[in-house]
Amino acid sequence: MSENRVATITNHAKMASMEDERAICRFLYEEAELVDNMWWDEWLDCLHEDIDYWAPVRENRVARERKEEYYPKGTSVYFEESKAFLKQRVVRLQTQKAWAEEPPSRSRRILSNIRVDEIDTDTFAVRSNFMVYRSRGERYHDTVAGERRDIIVRAPESTFGFLIKDREIRFDMATILVKNLSLFY
Repeated sequence: MSENRVATITNHAKMASMEDERAICRFLYEEAELVDNMWWDEWLDCLHEDIDYWAPVRENRVARERKEEYYPKGTSVYFEESKAFLKQRVVRLQTQKAWAEEPPSRSRRILSNIRVDEIDTDTFAVRSNFMVYRSRGERYHDTVAGERRDIIVRAPESTFGFLIKDREIRFDMATILVKNLSLFY
């Protein structure tokens, strides 16, 4: 492995303490459980008021251009949502008028390779891999995998002790082949 690749993996301001890393991992597992159980109001409580929840489009590139395979924020995205917009999506799900989720999908989130770096004492850069399995109706199911890049802030006043301030969802596939992106990642 070249030094540049190693530097990309290990280049962090400061590794979080074991205690903070464990608490953030627990927070992310609990957040995933809330979404899996469709406890939408509680899930919204995990999000910072200023959250930017977005997924850049990925483009297949030749090897020498791989660093540019994801579009930057503000350009080509699958979605870019604020907390107000996420709340609107939740309200639609709760009123059973979200045709893409009626009947509701059953989903399961699996998180792995969680890496927590400390930006400052109350702010953390967190990268994790995810796989979301969705089953809907009698025969339809799909799986979506990728990487999440979160900015998580300590929030002692919140239910879980942390809030997600930024979530970038990097899908592994360049062409999204699922019927819709109505789930939360």
